[in-house]
Amino acid sequence: MSSILIVTDAWHPQINGVVRSLERTAEELEAIGVRVEVLSPQAFLTLPCPTYPEIRLSLAHRGMVRRKIEEYDCEHLHIATEGPLGVLAASVAKKTGLPFTTSYHTRFPEYVSARLPVPLNWSYGWLRRFHNAGCGCMVATRSLEQDLRKRGFKNLMRWSRGVDEQLFKPYEGAVLPADLPRPVFMYVGRVAVEKNIKAFLDLKLKGSKVVVGGGPQLEVLRREYADVHFTGAMVGEALARHYSDGDVFVFPSLTDTFGNVMLEALACGVPVAAYPVMGPLDVIGDTGAGILSENLQEAAEAALDIPREHCRKIAMNYTWAASAHQFLDNCIRARDFHNTQFAEANAAE
Repeated sequence: MSSILIVTDAWHPQINGVVRSLERTAEELEAIGVRVEVLSPQAFLTLPCPTYPEIRLSLAHRGMVRRKIEEYDCEHLHIATEGPLGVLAASVAKKTGLPFTTSYHTRFPEYVSARLPVPLNWSYGWLRRFHNAGCGCMVATRSLEQDLRKRGFKNLMRWSRGVDEQLFKPYEGAVLPADLPRPVFMYVGRVAVEKNIKAFLDLKLKGSKVVVGGGPQLEVLRREYADVHFTGAMVGEALARHYSDGDVFVFPSLTDTFGNVMLEALACGVPVAAYPVMGPLDVIGDTGAGILSENLQEAAEAALDIPREHCRKIAMNYTWAASAHQFLDNCIRARDFHNTQFAEANAAE
């Protein structure tokens, strides 16, 4: 396969795991000779998402998206998100008979229910129809695959994640304020209600709590938790150095499907404390690189004893090159599946 078009509602200037995963996958694919095009909200007029202005919603219609898809002229279409662009792209693909895959990055029903009184089965019903319309739905972990299969999702394919081991590594020298008491317990990610950050901020831990990231809850939490050090959003080496300066990475989310930030923390030599739920169970599991417990405080305190060298060793099992090859294999398999179905349908006629 020589060319792939990725349609995504999540793209720059957003800073999150979906954007990083797509960006690194595209880079690795291009390095092995695959042309990758990205159709994002940047190609259209947009408006800010209510309550989350950094997310831009595309003002497009099906004809506009169809013209863009035809203009890129790629062998395969991958729809990464279930937002306005993703929905329009799927509509175009179904109408024109174009094979496509999707990926399930976010537990959208749980995110919606955290903000609105929408029953989970309504949201999952809509998502099931969306993803089952394609030739394959890529998921990051076995836990997510099992959960979605029970909910009626079909043609599930595994697509794991990677970590940039050259950027995310142990660094010498502190970047956090010198007067912050040790140990430092750190959270990195979007500062939003679905991340369950308060479960971390309410812990009675000795030392300091640090939150690295931006989002709709940032200013509210800054006012509510005056004893917590909030850095705002970080990227690149500055982000990696902040990870490295922490003693334990606390991941309080109950809704993430993977959690790239856990890999980044481990690569910097920082052990993880988290709940035993989807994401942490798959990334940390029984590796010994973190502590999983329903008592997040006990997990955070126990993680202090984990050797930092072991954490980085575990993270090195994940590479973006392997992730990209897995993604490409899924696209090829999905296209072959589509061609087989097409041939069988023609033979039946």
